[in-house]
Formats: sequence, C-alpha cells, structure tokens
Amino acid sequence: MIRSRLSAAGLALLLVSAAPAALAQQASTYPPALPAPQSPIPEAWDVAYPGVITLDIDATNLAQHIFGVTETIPVSQAGPMTLFFPEWLPGNHGPVGPIAQLAGIEITANDQRVEWVRDTLSPFAYHVTVPAGATELKIKMQHLSPTSGNQGRVTMTPEMLNIQWEKMLLYPAGHWSRNIMVQPTVKFPTGWRFGTALEPETKTGDVQTFKPVNLEVLIDSPVFAGLHYRQIDLNPGGRSPVRANFVADEAKNLEATDEQIQILRNLVDQMDRLYGARHFDHYDFLIAMTDKLGGIGLEHHRSSENSVDPEFFTGWATHLGDRDLLSHEMNHSWDGKWRRPADQLVPNFNSPMQNSLLWVYEGQTQYYGQVVAARSGLLTKDQAMESLAMTAATYDARVGRQWRALQDTTNDPIISQRQPKPWLAWQRDEDYYSEGQLIWLDVDTTIREKTNGRKSLDDFAKAFYGVQDGSFEPAPYTFEDVVAALNGVVANDWTSFLRTRLDATGPDAHAPLDGLTRGGWRLAYGETPTAYQKTLFGELKRNDFTYSLGLQTGENNAIRSVQWGSPAFDAGLAPGMEIVAVNGQASNPDRLAAAVTAAKDPAASVTLIIKDGDQYKTVVLPYHDGLRYPRLERIEGTADRLSDILTPRKR
Repeated sequence: MIRSRLSAAGLALLLVSAAPAALAQQASTYPPALPAPQSPIPEAWDVAYPGVITLDIDATNLAQHIFGVTETIPVSQAGPMTLFFPEWLPGNHGPVGPIAQLAGIEITANDQRVEWVRDTLSPFAYHVTVPAGATELKIKMQHLSPTSGNQGRVTMTPEMLNIQWEKMLLYPAGHWSRNIMVQPTVKFPTGWRFGTALEPETKTGDVQTFKPVNLEVLIDSPVFAGLHYRQIDLNPGGRSPVRANFVADEAKNLEATDEQIQILRNLVDQMDRLYGARHFDHYDFLIAMTDKLGGIGLEHHRSSENSVDPEFFTGWATHLGDRDLLSHEMNHSWDGKWRRPADQLVPNFNSPMQNSLLWVYEGQTQYYGQVVAARSGLLTKDQAMESLAMTAATYDARVGRQWRALQDTTNDPIISQRQPKPWLAWQRDEDYYSEGQLIWLDVDTTIREKTNGRKSLDDFAKAFYGVQDGSFEPAPYTFEDVVAALNGVVANDWTSFLRTRLDATGPDAHAPLDGLTRGGWRLAYGETPTAYQKTLFGELKRNDFTYSLGLQTGENNAIRSVQWGSPAFDAGLAPGMEIVAVNGQASNPDRLAAAVTAAKDPAASVTLIIKDGDQYKTVVLPYHDGLRYPRLERIEGTADRLSDILTPRKR
C-alpha cells in the first residue's frame, strides 16, 4: 500500500538511497592486489641496502608543471616488500610530505605489472609482492607541481624549477636512509643551468647525471634550475667553495652591484668568524628571485633553498622582507644540520621526529640570523634594532602565554602543519622562532654581564658548534648538553633560567625582554613607525594598528589580524572583515590613522563601518591613547651591550 502511493520520482529516490546497503552485501568480483591482511611494515635496520637505486627525472614539461619520474629499485629476493613515500620532512618539522602530488604509479618487474596496495593505517607506505626471479622493480610515476598557490607550493614555472627529491621518489622500508644509495639523473629544459650541492658526474645533451649519494644526502641536496641563471663565488680563494646560485623570473633581476656582492661575501666571513669551523666541503645558496615559484626558506647541510623578491638586488633600499633569510638558512648548517636535536635524529623519513629542542634549532638560528645579517651588512645596525623592537612588541602582546607555554609551540608544525590561524595572539603559533630569539638575547647579555664583557654567546657558539672542523656526521645534542656547554662559558643555573622562560604560563607570565634591558635598551612606543617598519610594511602592503586599536589591515582595507583582548576584539571585529568607512568617510589607512590621533580627545571616538560577508555594521572603538609603534629606547647610564652584539667581528 505504501509503495503504491509513491511517485515514480519517490520510488527512484528510495532505490538510490537503499543502493549502498544492498551493494555492501555483495562480494567484490575483483580479487585484491595483495592477500589480506597486509604485511607488517618492517622496522628500520642500520644495514646497507643492496645495490644502487637509479632515479631519473624529466623536468621538461614546463607548460603543465609535470615532473616525469622513472625509478629503478634493486631487489634481492621475492616476496612481500614495502615502499615508503617520505612523510616526515627535515626542516618542515612535521609529517607534511605532499603525497597527494604523486600520481600515476606503475610498478613492473620482469616486464610484468606488479600491483601495489596502500597501507590503510600508514598511508605513506605501499605494499608490493616481488615476483620470483625479479632483480629490480621499475617504477614510473609523476610529481605534479601545483599550478597555482592555492594548491600548494609551486615548484615549476616557465622560467625556473625546484627539484625536491623527497617529493618524487619511493624508497624501501626496513633500512636507515643513510644506507640506501641513489644515483639521480635530470633532464633539464634546453639551455637551462642549475645549482645544487650534488656533484655532477656525466652530461649528455640536456641530461645531467650526478654522483651516487645516500638517500639522506640526496633529500638534503635539492636543485634550483632556470633559464635566467647566475653563479657568484662568495669565498674566492677560501678553504672550501661557497657559491650563490641565482635563478630569476627575468634576467634583469640578476644585476647585483659590487657592494651587494661584497655584503654576501661578508656573510660567509662573519659565519666563519662566529664558528671557526666548517662542517661542509662546499656550500651552495640556491636563490630564486621570483614572484612565480612558491616561497621557501629551507636549510640543508651543504646548501639552502631561498626564495626572495625579484627586486632583492634592484630594489635594495625598499625591499627588506628577505634580508636576513640567507644568514638564517646558512646558520643551520651548524645548528640543525651538523648539530641537531637528538630527538630529530631518526632512522628514515617515515620515522616520527620530536621537536622539543626547536627553541635551540630555530630560536638560536633566528637570533644569529639577525645578528649576522647586521654584522655582514645585510641589515644596518638601525634596521636590526628596529626589527628587534617589532619582535619584542609582538611577543610582549602575545597573551596566549596565559594558557600555552612557549615549549608547547614546538609541537605546532605537527599540530597545525603551518596552516593559517585566525587568532595568533591567543592560539600562539611557532613562537619558538622569534620568542626563542629573545631568549637567546637574554642568554647572551647574561653571559656578558656575568663576565664583565669578557665572554658572550659567541663563546658558546664556538664551543658547541665550532669544533671537529671538517666533520660532516651529525652530532646530536640534548637539553643537558646545551646547559653543560653554557656552564662551560660561565657558571649559572642555566636549567632554571631556560625552563622558566620555556614553561611559564598564567596571568603573570611575560615575554623574555630582560635581554633588551640588560643590553642597554628598552621597548618603547612612538606615534610614527620606525623607518624599518615603514619600509617593510610598505613592501608587504600592511597597515599596523596592533598596539592602538588592536588590528592590522592589508590591501582593500581588509582586516588581516585582530589582537586578542584589544579594543578591536572587544568590539567584535575579526580577521577577514573589511573596514568600509572611518568616521563617515571612505576608509583608507591615512584616514584611520588620523581618526586614532583625533580620538586622543576623550570627546572623540573612532567609528567604523564594517563589512562582514554580506552584512554591514557600525562599530565604535572607545580608544584614546593615540597611535603606537614599537621602537627601542636607550637606557641611560647602562652598558650598550646590544650595539656590541651587532658589530662586525674582526677576528
């Protein structure tokens, strides 16, 4: 009776709705590629993998952004085998291997297709069965570079490309990465040149074969190649080569002045003076001057990947945003690559890493990245100090420390995998970078104070990183090792010193600004931005009202950020909203600044019309303290230790 009353459409809907349940009861007519259950993933053993893997990359399909991959993996016996796609990527500090960009996987042995099955619990693992008599597996697949930034980081454009080997290979499970040998070959577009830490072996036409290296070294040795290429020797006559390999969107971007080249050479010299030892036999900066290739700053032992503005050279005075990138990434050759946290020294790229010491790995590198940038001339002393003022203000206002300790932010690359956050001041992010910088300034000035200027953090740097000259083997360290090395410079309760700053939470917790005051300076605020902030924010197209109204705007008057607990926050504003009008006039940054200044009169206020999606609302901000921009202010009668820290070293 019920069925007879259903319309034809209703009956069709009922049948479609019931279909999945009915189909679920039917046995599949297709046999599984591998018997169930899947084979267990083997534990990694520190033994050599037999044979050498060959990895051939065709990087010529520029129009479609496709890297063609042919890989041959030697095998020594038939039966179950597991292949890994790298998941835990060094320098990314998390399980972020872009496996979705791998496609078209076809595996053969003895000219016969070998089926693969992805592990359902560890989806970066592929199970295969090696057939009897096979001596190798041949794999054909593609790495599909994103074609636009909203898909991920673009690694191929019509003018340049970035080969990151971990994105375009599979490797045998059950072995340490350092025991798997790989010989890579790349077919480049005609006429292109490249930079890499790999050593060339043979070249035939556009096909370059490199010397075999182990998998760990391979993944630590990316390639930049391009139509517009320039290499500059940064250490002429030095004990080991240091080169800058530039690729650019346009040939004119490669034009550097003699003074700019000397500054880059100063960078190498100041790094040598800081550490006194090298843990590389050669070092290659890979630098993309581009608006098209995806942005990057990634450290490696003998090289680094750096993306800078196309006008890095030609717009030197007005482009400051990338100025300390090269010094930061090179510093990692000592801190993070040669000496690395013990909990990051894992068997292979599918073994989880722990990030507990990133406040050393990244925080101390952030500190020395800025310091060496100033010592070499990448930044002037004033620019470095004005940058430091912005950092100090940011973390002085980081109210999230009420509930979340700095130490916990070392987990952020795993928790949030570097996705954007709406409420940074409250959620916190990877604060171990720049708040770590403030901690190491605190350490440096404490050493200087306790030794009456005879010693500094530079003495720690030489003792901790500047030893075993020429050694390339990773030297792991623990928290206790850091403390012991600091005590070797000057005796102090460094454990309590560090843990207090790393673990503090609650309403009384504050940013570690003691290093500033002990350095002879204090954080202050003025009604105009410093020259550095004005230039930087002009380059980034940002307008900063963080320390007054509690918001920052970008292009088209869009709100980029809102400070938690600020007047803007209390008025209900949020990132993504748009300021349409200020005190009855069409919005622009100058009018907003003028309104904030006028509201120093208690009788005035800042009235905004806000667009939130399709909704409009009027918001009144009862703020009367004027514009506030961070700067450093000298503390009279104190030692100016900060200026000494930023002064170039002559020995």
